[in-house]
Amino acid sequence: MTSSAAGIQRSRTVVAAVLAVLLVLTGCSTQPLQVAGPSSSAAAPSIAPTLRTATVAADPVPVSPAPVPSLPVTVHSADGRDVTVRDASRIVALDRYGTYGTTVFALGLGSHLVGRDIATDFPAASHIPDLTPDGSTANAEAIIALRPTVVLTDTTMPAASTLVTQLTAAGIPVVLGNPTRSVDSTDDTLRAVAKALGVPAAGDELVRRTDDQIAQARAMVPASITSGAHRRPRIAFLYARGTGLLILGGRGSGADALISLIGGVDAGTAAGLTDPFTSLTSEGLIKAAPDALLMMTGGLTSVGGVAGLLTVPGVAQTPAGRSRTVIDMADGQLLSFGPRTGEVAIALARALYAR
Repeated sequence: MTSSAAGIQRSRTVVAAVLAVLLVLTGCSTQPLQVAGPSSSAAAPSIAPTLRTATVAADPVPVSPAPVPSLPVTVHSADGRDVTVRDASRIVALDRYGTYGTTVFALGLGSHLVGRDIATDFPAASHIPDLTPDGSTANAEAIIALRPTVVLTDTTMPAASTLVTQLTAAGIPVVLGNPTRSVDSTDDTLRAVAKALGVPAAGDELVRRTDDQIAQARAMVPASITSGAHRRPRIAFLYARGTGLLILGGRGSGADALISLIGGVDAGTAAGLTDPFTSLTSEGLIKAAPDALLMMTGGLTSVGGVAGLLTVPGVAQTPAGRSRTVIDMADGQLLSFGPRTGEVAIALARALYAR
């Protein structure tokens, strides 16, 4: 397989893994969408038309140059255990979003990471063994063979409790984190990882940086929108895997929090969706009337780009379809909700408002 083909396959696997965990954690409704269009009398939002790719730096930027862990430390695991970490020299980080692996790098401990998940997908981590090549399952024997001194994981991983039992039986400290991924949970996640690795000060600094970036993203919303002169743009998060699978995000999808953060209205939520993800009908999408469509890059590619997307029933009949206003972002970045949350929000705001 060529490096290009391998990259495409890895991207597809990451996309599949992200969707799988989202569906497991939140569920997906197949009920038809019954919605009404925008009712605001304010002027239409001023947003940038045409396709725009939201980008962040290829690698997470360390907040501290190689901090020295202060260990041992005892932390409370999400499964009720108290876990003592005595050594952070060989870290394995596994979750379905890549949050923990990315956080390890952002804390300045990337050189300590010896095993990762497939969603920890950036150049600086490419040499580290991927312990979830199928996008989900991790093998305890493969982890043990890496001689980790601590394992960070959570219940977004299949059979997490079995994995914890096997690893702890082998004498490896395993810290189970909170599986919630949202803008509001980001600070707690960052601090929890930093505490478990004995670098709480670096964690506090990472939280400050992330919060500053989130505030910067909020400040990028045009005054005409915050003042009400223009209505907030309606943005639909679409997950696609070819033209045969199109799912609309709604309340609790994770994308809704990002959309709100950058001054938008989640079209699925505004449409009255009660599930985080709903199989889409053309009538429902037309009635939702999104001004912009937000997609993962792999998903957009899977339908043939914007040209292919416009052939999906209903898309061309929306304001977003007519203006070809589509924002895409790398699959492993958009919904990771970790140390890059602020960066992601800034990139989305820049793409939406062409700043």
